[in-house]
Amino acid sequence: MAGKSSEPMMVKGKRLDGRKTNEMRPMKLKVGVVPLAEGSAEFSMGKTKVIAAVYGPKEVHPRHMMIPDKALIRVKYDMLPFSTTDRIRPGPNRRSKEISKVMSSALEAAVYTEKYPATVIDIFVQITNANAGTRTAAINAASAALAHAGIEMRDLVCSVASGKADGTVMLDLFQPEDNFGEADLPVAIMPKSMGITLIQMDGDLTKKEFAESMKLVNEAMPVLYDLQKKALINGEASFEGGKIK
Repeated sequence: MAGKSSEPMMVKGKRLDGRKTNEMRPMKLKVGVVPLAEGSAEFSMGKTKVIAAVYGPKEVHPRHMMIPDKALIRVKYDMLPFSTTDRIRPGPNRRSKEISKVMSSALEAAVYTEKYPATVIDIFVQITNANAGTRTAAINAASAALAHAGIEMRDLVCSVASGKADGTVMLDLFQPEDNFGEADLPVAIMPKSMGITLIQMDGDLTKKEFAESMKLVNEAMPVLYDLQKKALINGEASFEGGKIK
């Protein structure tokens, strides 16, 4: 949220990219894109693109991080220097460390970690192009990569954000809405149980707006779930964008 824009975010009932408030950007998911990894996936949501690679279960280094009765889920989220308009300084920063941590928690909830005691499952996530929604795109890619690696999971993890711009609640914010909107609400869910593994909010929503935002998120989950399952079966899958119901 970078402050209010001098330009309207809605024009004649449509967003700046032509979508309605309850419509998602086009999405593509492909698995097996990193041959040397145990599992991998490439996911795009509009112009946001991410690659995730899974290594493990394997021996934990450094040893003091080992958990005797379950696996350590370790995520490294990083944005490549050329992924944004302004070049990013290489290496971890406070934001990447925070997203790595919340991603670890969001994905750990879905993994049967007790079946892999005293090991680590490393998940490396690279944002190759950023146009808002990078943490939700990263979770979708990492979830598919874990399943592609054969890691036993309670369910896949699906993630999307809703939010508010120009006083209007909308689904799947893209760059101008994310930069100049009033709120951003990324959520991750295990669809079978509807168990929430991540929920964060940047900005302000009323109780009514929060309920409306969550309704949009919940309605989007079957689309994301179907996309992940189809990609895991067929190698790749896509969603043309638009209405979720």
